[in-house]
Amino acid sequence: MLKKLHMSIKFSNLVVAKLLSYKVTVMYNFVAKFGKILEICKQFAGNQVNEKGNVTRCGVVPTFSDLEVVALSITAEAFSIDSENYLFNRLNTECPGAIPNLITRRQYNQRRKKTMLLGENIRQAIAKAIDGGETVFSIDSKPVKVCQNARANRCQMGRTDIDHAPSWGYCASQNMYYYGYKLHALCGISGVIHSYDMTAANVHDLQYLKDVQWEYSDCTILGDKGYLSAPVQLDLFETANITLDVPYRLNQKNWTPPTWAYKRFRKRIETVFSQLNDHLMMIRNYAKQPDGLFARMAAKVAAFTMLQYFNILNHKPIGQVKYAMF
Repeated sequence: MLKKLHMSIKFSNLVVAKLLSYKVTVMYNFVAKFGKILEICKQFAGNQVNEKGNVTRCGVVPTFSDLEVVALSITAEAFSIDSENYLFNRLNTECPGAIPNLITRRQYNQRRKKTMLLGENIRQAIAKAIDGGETVFSIDSKPVKVCQNARANRCQMGRTDIDHAPSWGYCASQNMYYYGYKLHALCGISGVIHSYDMTAANVHDLQYLKDVQWEYSDCTILGDKGYLSAPVQLDLFETANITLDVPYRLNQKNWTPPTWAYKRFRKRIETVFSQLNDHLMMIRNYAKQPDGLFARMAAKVAAFTMLQYFNILNHKPIGQVKYAMF
């Protein structure tokens, strides 16, 4: 009996040791991928940063550069680590000193918001490098809840920033009311997000098309029934030669069944949203204020594009983002 107990304890200790070793290996793999992502960010940043990787500005020159902040944010999201406290706890306990000049969690939180525009410019450059010649896009929106409906009246997000405050909205595809924001995205048929925006939940999907017509031209955009509007379709065509292809509703006179090509290309952006919810956990929100939420959403979309770029470099299918880091 004692022999069996001793063997059981020995086996348990061996399992614990292997688990601890695995955790440390994961974080050192995290550091290795951080280095690779940092090099890619340097490649696509161009003249937006100086030789030290910082956006030129007055004041003290940070030892942990702006590019490193962007790369660390993208790497964390790519590894499905969306808690800053959890990230820094693991870095400081499992592999201390592995990232030189690492800043504190509070500094990271502040600088992540300030470098959001730099990260987005890098992401757009990567998206253009992956597939910059597309002429067919899919457009859609997805809800971004900030809290459960029962807590909406007590939610403090946006109380000091009314212009960017969340609101009530309705999602027809999920048949639900929610309190928060709406992510609008324009995705190529290859699965690359070319542009996106965040608005309050009560903003109609058609409002995002007003920005699209000034950024794109001579292309076709596939939308769902939420984008059905004859005046908007005519305005897009006359302004930028954009063909907005939206199926008619069943009770409309000119209704025809959607074509096979339409359904296939529309499925691409729905798959992208599913991957953002699954691997990058966009459905989960830890932010307390709108600027923090926008910075987190920007990092998730940038991480998604970076994973696609990794697949391109490694000659893998672009859509297998979950396996891109391995």
